[in-house]
Amino acid sequence: MTIVTVEETIAANANDVFKVLGDFGRIKVGGAITAFELEGEGVGAVRTITMGGGQVIERLNEYDSEKLVFGYSILNEDNPLPVSNYSSRVEITANGENECTVNWSGNFEPKGADEAAASKVVRGIYTGGIAGTRKTLGC
Repeated sequence: MTIVTVEETIAANANDVFKVLGDFGRIKVGGAITAFELEGEGVGAVRTITMGGGQVIERLNEYDSEKLVFGYSILNEDNPLPVSNYSSRVEITANGENECTVNWSGNFEPKGADEAAASKVVRGIYTGGIAGTRKTLGC
Protein backbone atom coordinates (compact mmCIF):
# COMPACT_ATOMS: atom_id res chain seq x y z
CA MET A 1 0.00 0.00 0.00
CA THR A 2 1.31 3.44 -0.94
CA ILE A 3 0.63 6.46 1.28
CA VAL A 4 0.75 10.08 0.12
CA THR A 5 0.39 12.93 2.61
CA VAL A 6 0.30 16.65 1.91
CA GLU A 7 0.35 19.06 4.83
CA GLU A 8 0.00 22.78 4.19
CA THR A 9 -0.82 25.87 6.22
CA ILE A 10 -3.57 28.20 5.02
CA ALA A 11 -3.99 31.78 6.26
CA ALA A 12 -7.73 31.41 6.90
CA ASN A 13 -10.14 30.32 9.59
CA ALA A 14 -10.25 26.52 9.94
CA ASN A 15 -14.06 26.39 9.79
CA ASP A 16 -14.08 28.43 6.58
CA VAL A 17 -11.49 26.12 5.03
CA PHE A 18 -13.56 23.09 6.03
CA LYS A 19 -16.71 24.57 4.48
CA VAL A 20 -14.91 24.86 1.14
CA LEU A 21 -12.66 21.80 1.11
CA GLY A 22 -15.17 19.54 2.84
CA ASP A 23 -18.02 20.34 0.44
CA PHE A 24 -18.34 16.97 -1.32
CA GLY A 25 -20.53 18.47 -4.05
CA ARG A 26 -18.30 21.45 -4.78
CA ILE A 27 -16.44 20.02 -7.79
CA LYS A 28 -16.98 22.15 -10.89
CA VAL A 29 -16.93 21.11 -14.53
CA GLY A 30 -13.94 22.57 -16.37
CA GLY A 31 -10.41 21.68 -17.38
CA ALA A 32 -9.95 17.92 -17.12
CA ILE A 33 -13.40 17.47 -15.53
CA THR A 34 -16.06 17.16 -18.24
CA ALA A 35 -19.05 16.20 -16.07
CA PHE A 36 -20.01 15.94 -12.39
CA GLU A 37 -22.94 14.37 -10.58
CA LEU A 38 -23.74 14.04 -6.87
CA GLU A 39 -26.22 11.52 -5.46
CA GLY A 40 -27.34 11.76 -1.83
CA GLU A 41 -25.99 13.92 0.95
CA GLY A 42 -23.84 13.46 4.01
CA VAL A 43 -22.00 10.23 4.76
CA GLY A 44 -22.83 7.74 2.05
CA ALA A 45 -23.18 10.38 -0.70
CA VAL A 46 -21.67 9.31 -4.02
CA ARG A 47 -20.14 11.64 -6.58
CA THR A 48 -19.25 10.77 -10.15
CA ILE A 49 -16.48 12.80 -11.76
CA THR A 50 -16.02 12.32 -15.51
CA MET A 51 -12.47 12.99 -16.65
CA GLY A 52 -9.73 11.54 -18.81
CA GLY A 53 -12.10 9.39 -20.82
CA GLY A 54 -13.51 7.68 -17.75
CA GLN A 55 -15.27 8.17 -14.46
CA VAL A 56 -14.09 8.38 -10.88
CA ILE A 57 -16.87 7.32 -8.52
CA GLU A 58 -16.28 8.35 -4.90
CA ARG A 59 -18.23 7.80 -1.70
CA LEU A 60 -18.10 10.07 1.35
CA ASN A 61 -17.23 7.71 4.23
CA GLU A 62 -16.67 10.15 7.07
CA TYR A 63 -17.73 13.74 7.75
CA ASP A 64 -17.43 15.59 11.05
CA SER A 65 -17.88 19.37 10.91
CA GLU A 66 -16.95 19.73 14.60
CA LYS A 67 -13.67 17.82 14.33
CA LEU A 68 -13.09 19.25 10.81
CA VAL A 69 -12.47 15.83 9.29
CA PHE A 70 -13.80 14.05 6.22
CA GLY A 71 -12.85 10.92 4.33
CA TYR A 72 -13.78 9.31 1.05
CA SER A 73 -12.90 6.36 -1.17
CA ILE A 74 -12.96 5.53 -4.86
CA LEU A 75 -15.52 2.83 -5.58
CA ASN A 76 -14.70 1.90 -9.18
CA GLU A 77 -11.49 0.12 -10.11
CA ASP A 78 -11.93 1.10 -13.79
CA ASN A 79 -11.30 4.79 -12.97
CA PRO A 80 -8.77 6.70 -15.15
CA LEU A 81 -6.48 7.48 -12.20
CA PRO A 82 -3.38 5.32 -11.65
CA VAL A 83 -4.75 3.98 -8.34
CA SER A 84 -6.81 1.12 -6.97
CA ASN A 85 -8.12 0.42 -3.45
CA TYR A 86 -7.95 4.18 -2.83
CA SER A 87 -9.12 5.92 0.32
CA SER A 88 -8.36 9.37 1.63
CA ARG A 89 -8.82 11.45 4.77
CA VAL A 90 -8.60 15.21 5.26
CA GLU A 91 -8.09 16.78 8.67
CA ILE A 92 -8.02 20.52 9.32
CA THR A 93 -6.45 21.87 12.51
CA ALA A 94 -6.84 25.46 13.70
CA ASN A 95 -3.57 27.24 14.48
CA GLY A 96 -5.35 30.35 15.72
CA GLU A 97 -8.30 32.40 14.52
CA ASN A 98 -7.06 32.96 10.97
CA GLU A 99 -4.63 30.14 10.26
CA CYS A 100 -5.00 26.40 9.96
CA THR A 101 -3.17 23.32 8.77
CA VAL A 102 -4.65 20.96 6.21
CA ASN A 103 -3.44 17.36 6.40
CA TRP A 104 -4.64 15.38 3.36
CA SER A 105 -3.56 11.77 3.29
CA GLY A 106 -4.46 8.90 1.01
CA ASN A 107 -3.51 5.29 0.60
CA PHE A 108 -3.79 3.17 -2.51
CA GLU A 109 -2.16 0.57 -4.70
CA PRO A 110 -0.57 1.91 -7.90
CA LYS A 111 -2.40 0.80 -11.05
CA GLY A 112 -0.90 0.99 -14.54
CA ALA A 113 1.97 3.17 -13.30
CA ASP A 114 4.87 2.86 -10.91
CA GLU A 115 4.58 4.09 -7.34
CA ALA A 116 6.36 7.40 -8.02
CA ALA A 117 4.11 8.29 -10.97
CA ALA A 118 0.91 7.33 -9.13
CA SER A 119 2.02 9.27 -6.05
CA LYS A 120 2.73 12.35 -8.18
CA VAL A 121 -0.84 12.30 -9.56
CA VAL A 122 -2.36 11.93 -6.09
CA ARG A 123 -0.12 14.64 -4.63
CA GLY A 124 -1.18 16.94 -7.48
CA ILE A 125 -4.86 16.37 -6.66
CA TYR A 126 -4.24 17.27 -3.02
CA THR A 127 -2.12 20.36 -3.68
CA GLY A 128 -4.59 21.48 -6.37
CA GLY A 129 -7.51 21.12 -3.95
CA ILE A 130 -5.70 23.14 -1.30
CA ALA A 131 -4.69 25.82 -3.85
CA GLY A 132 -8.31 26.03 -5.04
CA THR A 133 -9.46 26.51 -1.45
CA ARG A 134 -6.96 29.35 -0.99
CA LYS A 135 -8.24 30.98 -4.20
CA THR A 136 -11.88 30.64 -3.13
CA LEU A 137 -11.14 32.19 0.26
CA GLY A 138 -8.83 34.88 -1.17
CA CYS A 139 -5.81 33.94 0.91
